Amino acid sequence: MSVKAPVILIFDSGVGGLTVLDPIRAARPDASYIYVGDTALFPYGRLADDHLNARVVKVMDAMIARHNPDCVVIACHTASTLVLPALRAKFSMPIVGTVPAIKPAAEATQSGLVSVLATEGTVKRDYTNALIRDFASACDVTLVSAANLASLAEDALHGLPVSDDAIRAEIASAFVARDGKRTDQIVLACTHYPLLLPRFQTLAPWPVTWIDPAPAIARRVVQLIGEAPAGAPARIDGLAVLTGPDRWTETLLAAFAERGLKPGEPPLI
Repeated sequence: MSVKAPVILIFDSGVGGLTVLDPIRAARPDASYIYVGDTALFPYGRLADDHLNARVVKVMDAMIARHNPDCVVIACHTASTLVLPALRAKFSMPIVGTVPAIKPAAEATQSGLVSVLATEGTVKRDYTNALIRDFASACDVTLVSAANLASLAEDALHGLPVSDDAIRAEIASAFVARDGKRTDQIVLACTHYPLLLPRFQTLAPWPVTWIDPAPAIARRVVQLIGEAPAGAPARIDGLAVLTGPDRWTETLLAAFAERGLKPGEPPLI
């Protein structure tokens, strides 16, 4: 008897959630994917908490009613560190969040100097500070508020030029040298940032480990919905839904098409 392939909804403030979609899609190529980018309010880091909470719940309410997903992934640190309790109280399907990978960074560091590269919203969140207290109390953790970095990553995926100087200015504070030791682990606490990872590696003043949470998120999704059937083919009928009047550039269309996604109708919200 055949088993219905799951519908997985990936949500982000913009296009950064594609970095989370990739390993999930590799693990469950048979799934049907709905990608939702709330580009009408991008970037989320500047929004007040109550505004952000209400907005994410409203968008998710519309998209879940339309697509009835089997699993939802909130591929946005700024939203996840605030909105997950409200979403899980309202909806019954598994909802996987994206939170700063501070615990693995603390476990891996040799120098004891760890940096968290994040949006303004994630840096100020009590959730982030609780992770540091609970899992990295023995480390010297530097929280870096990169106000423009998500927008730079968004521009890059749209095919717009992004200068080395602009990126360097955003990541410079993550590199700390103190008492003969240097930062050796940098947590990428925004799903947009891995889009620029090759640039980070080139511009870094010394080598570090950049920690991307996406593989762990993919593993969690598989734990919740199960593994793909043997030999399951990859589906290419997914949808990409953006809430704003967006620049559907050729570069962006190609990025979605490579992942089997075509533009869909935005929700009426």
